[in-house]
Amino acid sequence: MSHLISKLEAENTTVQFARVDSDIIEKLIEKDETTISKISEKEKEKLQKFIEKEINKEKFTVQIQDMSSKDSPIVITQSEFMRRMKEQQHLSGGMQMFGAMPETYNLAVNANHSLITKVLNEKTKKKRTNLINQILDLALLSQGMLKGESLTNFINRSVDLIK
Repeated sequence: MSHLISKLEAENTTVQFARVDSDIIEKLIEKDETTISKISEKEKEKLQKFIEKEINKEKFTVQIQDMSSKDSPIVITQSEFMRRMKEQQHLSGGMQMFGAMPETYNLAVNANHSLITKVLNEKTKKKRTNLINQILDLALLSQGMLKGESLTNFINRSVDLIK
C-alpha cells in the first residue's frame, strides 16, 4: 500500500497523503485561527524538562503544543515518513542495508489541558512524577503500546490513586 501511495504522490506533486493518526489534528487540518497558549514559554520549557525526565528520549520526541483544552493531555503519533519507512522495511522482509529503523514517536503535550497545568503547579516531585507517568501511560494505553511490566505498574498506580 505504501508503494502505491508513494507512486501516486510522485505522479501528482500537488497531492500528499497522510494518515489521520500521523500528527495532531491541528497540524493535519490547517486553520486560519490559532490556539492561544495558557502557559508561558518559560513554563513550556519547564514542562518539557519534567516530561523528558520520565521518557525514553531515543523513542519519543516531546513537543509542547497549543491545542484545545478539550483534547487529550498527551497524544502519541508517528510521522508519516517514519511509518512508511517501517512498512517498506517490513515488506522487504525486514532486511535493510542500513539496519533496522528505530521505533520513534512524537509525544504532543497539550499545553492547554488542565492536567498539564496541574503537573506544572505540583509542588512535590513524587506527586508530579506520578501524575506525569499516569498521563503518559494513558496515552500509551490509548495506542496499544502499554505492555508487560509498564502495564502492571500503571494498574498498581491507578489502584493507589483510587484508594
